[in-house]
Amino acid sequence: MAIKKKHLFRKYFFVLIGSIIFAAGLEFFLIPNNILDGGVVGLSIIARHYLGLPIGVFIFLFNLPFLYLGYKQIGTGFAVASAFGIISLSIMTAVFHPYPPLVTDPFLACIFGGIILGIGVGLVIRLGGTLDGSEMFSIFATKSLPISVGEMVLAINVVIFVIAGFVFTWESALYSMISYFIAAKVMDVVIEGVNDSKSVMIITKEYRTIADEIQKQLGRGVTFFHGEGGYSGDELKIIFCVITRIEESTLKEIVTSIDDNAFLSIGNIAEVSGANFKKKNIH
Repeated sequence: MAIKKKHLFRKYFFVLIGSIIFAAGLEFFLIPNNILDGGVVGLSIIARHYLGLPIGVFIFLFNLPFLYLGYKQIGTGFAVASAFGIISLSIMTAVFHPYPPLVTDPFLACIFGGIILGIGVGLVIRLGGTLDGSEMFSIFATKSLPISVGEMVLAINVVIFVIAGFVFTWESALYSMISYFIAAKVMDVVIEGVNDSKSVMIITKEYRTIADEIQKQLGRGVTFFHGEGGYSGDELKIIFCVITRIEESTLKEIVTSIDDNAFLSIGNIAEVSGANFKKKNIH
């Protein structure tokens, strides 16, 4: 119980830190220079431009339906962590808003703003949450479409940046694209280069219990491989499955909560096809 509380404290502490960093990137670099981020945050910046309300209001309201999707598709832990991060982000944008921007040169703003945003969102995703509902929507939408989550997110953001060109200037739209690209690359570094899909191998005596929980909580099918200990010669079962990057934190929690001594190997996958992987329901 103490270990679980410590884990939860660490998780939400870093989600909070990630939200604060992300808010700082928005208010001190991007927003004062009319540079957008992608997804819900980008739409929120556009809405703020027309309606004049604090951006945090729009970030919270626009994310509400996607939080529900996250709860239905990924699980309670992910939805709660995301809600905590989004609320923290909304509050911190209001806290930082009265202060002047750190730079007024749009080129510097898009570079350093992108770096800071990538660090912030990378921390949150690494701990099993998100600050933007576009990825949750993309996971849901691609169940019936022959495209990946990453491709859907990119398509959504291209539309947002085109809108930004009409709302602000095309120069702002181009700077926004540069900032988004930098943020995406930095985010990948922060979360150790995670791809959309991960292969997982688990060696444990509690293979049946862990497999059942993976299927129950993540909705992912598993395969058992028969193995033999190289030193002991004991027969053992190896669990193999494929998950998405935002399910990685939940899977680790499942494994460690059942067997602290389990051997867990997670690797990046360049491509996944067949077995209706993208269409798999997550409970």
